[in-house]
Amino acid sequence: MLNSVAGGSGLIFFPTLLMTGVSPISANATTTVVSLPGYIAGIYVYRQRLSDEGRISLLLGSISLVGGMLGAMLLIVIPNTSFDYLVPWLLLLATVLFTLSNSIITPQELDLREIGEKPGNRLLKFLLIQFLIAIYGGFYGGGMSFLILAKLKILGIKDINQMNALKILLMGCIDSFAVITFIFADLVAWPQAFLMMVGTVIGGYGGAYYSGYFNPSLVRTCVSVVGFVMTGYFFLFK
Repeated sequence: MLNSVAGGSGLIFFPTLLMTGVSPISANATTTVVSLPGYIAGIYVYRQRLSDEGRISLLLGSISLVGGMLGAMLLIVIPNTSFDYLVPWLLLLATVLFTLSNSIITPQELDLREIGEKPGNRLLKFLLIQFLIAIYGGFYGGGMSFLILAKLKILGIKDINQMNALKILLMGCIDSFAVITFIFADLVAWPQAFLMMVGTVIGGYGGAYYSGYFNPSLVRTCVSVVGFVMTGYFFLFK
């Protein structure tokens, strides 16, 4: 429901799995697996818009696949104790990105198809930024959507539907190879994952259906408060 109204479900998924006894790395992998079906559904909804902007979608999507796989592999090889230390800081980063997202995401004046026509060196810079975001997304992913939207703001995209279409495509690409990597590494807590997938379907439908009854700003404030409280908890007690 949060994703349908204001976003930020990862701030709930990840720490909740930790509190139920799932290891941090497994909790991160499970959160990624649970999120992927929603991205696939979103890509289907936006398929026509993405096909109309095929060149830039292909370029950014391809670099996201590679970066997401590298980030997932980095998560697998990092020692559990090192990731345990990073957990509070990753939660803090995701919470801050979520809280400040409205102030850093303001579309400017540029059409999506113009991006692919930029000079080669500028386009290369945008691809490099997306590659780094994809590595982060494959490794952890909290706040990834806000990083992508902030990058699209830098590009100057003015159409919110274009922004959402490209954002969902890139997040789906990042998570797809990451999910495959996590499954083969046997990092997914499947009982929790299946239950959460049911919740995402019910909550996603209910959130979309009743979104008009919620104040997005109030919901975002509540999510931010919960995120900071959970971050403080993990700094103090974990």
